Amino acid sequence: MLSLVLMLKALVEFAGLLLVGQGLVYILSFGKHEGNAIYRFMRFLTSPVVRVSRMLAPQFVVDKHVPALAFFLLFMIWVALIIFKFSLLLEAQQ
Repeated sequence: MLSLVLMLKALVEFAGLLLVGQGLVYILSFGKHEGNAIYRFMRFLTSPVVRVSRMLAPQFVVDKHVPALAFFLLFMIWVALIIFKFSLLLEAQQ
């Protein structure tokens, strides 16, 4: 069970870092992000997470803000997985 939690945590960290990288490329490309191959590749890799966030978000949330919501949701999942990991480790010690 611990290995499953660790793998899920690693996937969440990877997706979160991809979203951070995508945001940095967006900022550094000065409006020409759609022509950037790295940005498009990161957008391709993060599209499942952003799509799920769009489904979970209410309709009044603007599409422009959905990647930020996706990052926030990934952060909350990451924190929950860390807490679950520590509870598994404490349970294994006893």
